[in-house]
Amino acid sequence: MSSYLPTAPYRGTRDFLPAEMSVRQQVFHRLYEVVERYGFVRYDGPILESSQIYEAKSGREIAELQLYTLTDRGGRRLALRPEMTPSVARMIAGSAGTLQFPVRWYCHVNCHRYERPQRGRVREHWQINADIFGSESRNCEIEIFEMIHDMMAAVGATQEMYVLRANDRVLLEGILSTVAGIAPERMKDVSSVIDRWEKYPREQLLKDCIELGLSESQFGRLEDALKAGEDVLGDLPAEVQDRSPLAKILKSEARDLVKFDPLVVRAFEYYTSTVFEVFDLSPVNNRSLFGGGRYNDLVGLFSNQKIPGVGFGMGDVTLFDFLDTHALLPEPRAEIDVGVIATDETLTDAARQVARQLRQAKIRTSTPPEARKLGKEIARADKAGAKAVVIIGPEDWKAGNVTVRDLATGEQSVCAEPDVTRVLETVVKGRS
Repeated sequence: MSSYLPTAPYRGTRDFLPAEMSVRQQVFHRLYEVVERYGFVRYDGPILESSQIYEAKSGREIAELQLYTLTDRGGRRLALRPEMTPSVARMIAGSAGTLQFPVRWYCHVNCHRYERPQRGRVREHWQINADIFGSESRNCEIEIFEMIHDMMAAVGATQEMYVLRANDRVLLEGILSTVAGIAPERMKDVSSVIDRWEKYPREQLLKDCIELGLSESQFGRLEDALKAGEDVLGDLPAEVQDRSPLAKILKSEARDLVKFDPLVVRAFEYYTSTVFEVFDLSPVNNRSLFGGGRYNDLVGLFSNQKIPGVGFGMGDVTLFDFLDTHALLPEPRAEIDVGVIATDETLTDAARQVARQLRQAKIRTSTPPEARKLGKEIARADKAGAKAVVIIGPEDWKAGNVTVRDLATGEQSVCAEPDVTRVLETVVKGRS
């Protein structure tokens, strides 16, 4: 039996080696740029929270089945965060007196859930959260929808690749009561059935609804309403539609940003009105990618002040599955732009001097830690993606010169050491 510890990460977590990390950084940088263009500012928070904030509002599946919990030495029950929204609600409540509302905040954090690892699901994922706090205006939803489309465009997606589908808890309750005749006390359980409507056969859905006390006639009316799409809204009272931000959006010039879908429910307990999800339209990866919604009383867990919010979380696992499905993943960046190679150990300080000059010009540069054969070092720099190498030999250096070799063309030339940055900027930036 081996005495060595395993090199594989804990099941459901992932290692990101440099090449993959380069791809991820490029994707996330594009997303950050879009979010910040909308005026969102970045925040962060602790990975450990009181388990109470998730047990109160994150829903039974997370609170009872997926939380990683521990008890500290003071007897406090803590949890690794499974999501960020309760944490940011706590932070908003705690700093409300110093904030100028509405505020636009975003973060990029890792979250943990004890799930069965499979495509689209792991036990540790990274998620970009973006939220607007302090306004009940439907313009917040419109801004969020516009930003989502811009974020998808920033990673190369076209609108033929995905769809943004939305519902409203107010509208759904109106459909259940007005159209299907379902009693208020059964709405939560029926909503859970609707949340899995597209995943189960009709016979199972009918069985589940009958077990909840619905008649076959009610099930039939519910089924027709869910198939009707936006047409079902015409059956709802004006009072219901007046309370729905989404209904107002669907009657505005922003209606093309989103598609109404009564099957979008989302299981979290804290959503109070608008809920939405982005779906991949590829038959190879036909699934929800990410989503969010409006929560007008989540801050009420921490304060008697009413601070409404709306936002979403974009997880990395489903996002990268989407990018891979549509061949949108960028290539890893080269490790370096230039390698500076001394042909003799006595020229190590000279190589370091030239490398420092290049780094100050923001050219990514490496030098070998020890002298090896010139051919091996050139091959190593080429494999690392360098566009050029600077070769420092004793005769050149004595004359105040260095040799620059363009690794794409194989051409090389001698230049004065003070001019090496100018020469290499042409080579490096000319091919960026």
